[in-house]
Amino acid sequence: MEFQDYYELLGVTKDASQAELKKAFRRLARKYHPDVAEDQGDAEEKFKKINEAYEVLGDSEKRRKYDQLGANWDGRGDGFTPPPGWDFGGGGGGAGFDFGGTGFSDFFEAFFGGGGDPRGGGGFGGSMAGGVRSPRRGSDIEGRLLVSLDEVNDGSVREITLSRPDGSGREKLKVRIPKGVGKGQRLRVSGRGNPGADGGSPGDLYLVITLQGHPDFEVEGSDLVHELELGLHQLVLGAMASVPTPGGKVKVRIPECSSPGDRLRLAGKGLVIAEGGHGDLYVELAARFPQKLDAGARSSWQKLAEGTREE
Repeated sequence: MEFQDYYELLGVTKDASQAELKKAFRRLARKYHPDVAEDQGDAEEKFKKINEAYEVLGDSEKRRKYDQLGANWDGRGDGFTPPPGWDFGGGGGGAGFDFGGTGFSDFFEAFFGGGGDPRGGGGFGGSMAGGVRSPRRGSDIEGRLLVSLDEVNDGSVREITLSRPDGSGREKLKVRIPKGVGKGQRLRVSGRGNPGADGGSPGDLYLVITLQGHPDFEVEGSDLVHELELGLHQLVLGAMASVPTPGGKVKVRIPECSSPGDRLRLAGKGLVIAEGGHGDLYVELAARFPQKLDAGARSSWQKLAEGTREE
């Protein structure tokens, strides 16, 4: 398996703060998101990679476990193996299952994916009754499935592949992603887990939903949050601004005397809710400060300061 250097993928150092990681992800997401990328050739694959990197490094517990892999990363390439005793925290790689089409690399599935008992329900079989073993159901297995916000709103059907540790070949599966699916939700694929023992039924495959990051939105349940940067004069005087929504851009009026951190609610412009309806979109205001002042701008700010100075 090939080692994934998530820090390199995001273009940050190992000591980068969460704010720096978020900024790096947004910058790259705006470049490689399939809807806006100039070079469509490899944009989708690059977008998946930076999503995976941010999924791990943006989560403090996953980042801690990733950093445990150690500093000796160079030169491992396809022959990468984890340090002895490394905690898989879920057993995806320890269980030996190989997923394809989930949106994640083999490296992620091995160390941060799901799990399952590679022995299945076989083991020692069920209990004895009159010298005959009773059937034992196979164990369930689990993986991760990366889902875009478009798939949340529209639903989709995805094809994934599953290779078992016994080398029995890659099995292709069609998975239906229902509208309104949410982060952490588990999709059940019946009978695709480990085989049972002594005539027992097989276990199930569960795919845990991970939402794909987006350059314009943060997800809060079924609601979306869009950060809108405005000049200080727009916050003070008010303005009309164009903001993205899943259905396209809309115009929003910014009230005068707004402050950074204020939120404007656009009802029904969020994600589809499985039970019906939509969440809301919140436009969170942020101040865009000038990087430098020319003589005219400095004079204007000085006059403003003098006019508002307390007597």
